[in-house]
Amino acid sequence: MPRAIWKGGISFGLVYIPVKLYSGASRHDIDLKMLRKGDQCPIKYTRVCQEDGREVPWNDIVKGHQIDNYYVILNDEDFKRAGQGKSDSIDIREFVRSEEINPRYFEKPYLLEPEKGAGKTYNLLRRAIHETKMAGLSKFVMRNREHLALLMADEKVLYLTQMRFHDELREPDELNIPDTSPSQEELDMAVKIIGGMSTSFQPDKYKDTYQEKLMETIQAKKENKEISTPEIAAQESAVQDLMEQLRKSLEMTG
Repeated sequence: MPRAIWKGGISFGLVYIPVKLYSGASRHDIDLKMLRKGDQCPIKYTRVCQEDGREVPWNDIVKGHQIDNYYVILNDEDFKRAGQGKSDSIDIREFVRSEEINPRYFEKPYLLEPEKGAGKTYNLLRRAIHETKMAGLSKFVMRNREHLALLMADEKVLYLTQMRFHDELREPDELNIPDTSPSQEELDMAVKIIGGMSTSFQPDKYKDTYQEKLMETIQAKKENKEISTPEIAAQESAVQDLMEQLRKSLEMTG
């Protein structure tokens, strides 16, 4: 059983539902160590003072924010003070439709489990959210930070997606996007290609093949076997002949 990373509750009007928060995703990256090239000696990371090069123990480390040439040091009380007035709950502010939210705001998934005795109210909220197809736009505090989140539900569980605040997103105005328009024929063909590639979402079709290939390479090197490298076809630039590339793409999609 995974360990809960946060305990609190869901504040739904005057209803309070005690819950535990669990990470909703896990990584399957191959564990790679940093080694010295000559003798495979593992590399150790240390906390070193930039001024004198000496290692600093954890109990001598504090947090500070630099203003001009001076650091303002913050202690535990300062962080508590900043969080005053913030409850240990996922506070639902309003209900919205998740499809109205740009996916750029979504950051990290979590799962929610009811505390003992809270199953009925948990399932009440889960079913109400699932049947109305709405999502609870919420705020909560975890690890000295306030987060924006979207509370959603399916047939089994309430889940939470941590979101980015609006001022954390970079504006597209910073990019150099040329104001050039395709021809109607090019646009029609692109729409047909999308139609030919359209299907229902089946997430289990997609796996991290990079990690699989990397592990195959590790096993082959361990056994002193030859490692084959697949050839990668050169990609033609659509800048050269966009219409011809669209025709070929349409043929590939049937």
